[in-house]
Amino acid sequence: FTNDEIHPVHAAAFGTRVFTGDEWDWVEQCNRHSLGWVVARKSGRFVGFANVAWDGLVHAFVEDVFVDESLRGRGVGTRVVAAATDGARTAGCEWLHVGFDETLRSFYVDACGFTPTGAGLIALTD
Repeated sequence: FTNDEIHPVHAAAFGTRVFTGDEWDWVEQCNRHSLGWVVARKSGRFVGFANVAWDGLVHAFVEDVFVDESLRGRGVGTRVVAAATDGARTAGCEWLHVGFDETLRSFYVDACGFTPTGAGLIALTD
């Protein structure tokens, strides 16, 4: 994937502005810090993404799952997460974590099969 194709889909999914590759270099970030990532395409067009970060051992973390607005509710997100799950398992990870807002509970728990757990969060910025 390229920065030019990921930025507008990410911005629409998360309600942010479109960043440039100089401000937020997805390709470099993923190459340096990820176990892997999944890209969904339709007719060659970038339409979905999931990043899989990890601790270098047995824990993987699904981050930044998003799908183009025009294709939401059609199973693209669940297939992206399933591919991320398979990739983490193949890499030898024993656990796949995900953090999500309550509004996404049915997606992650019901559609993708995650078990709900307690978790904590500290905001490091205002």
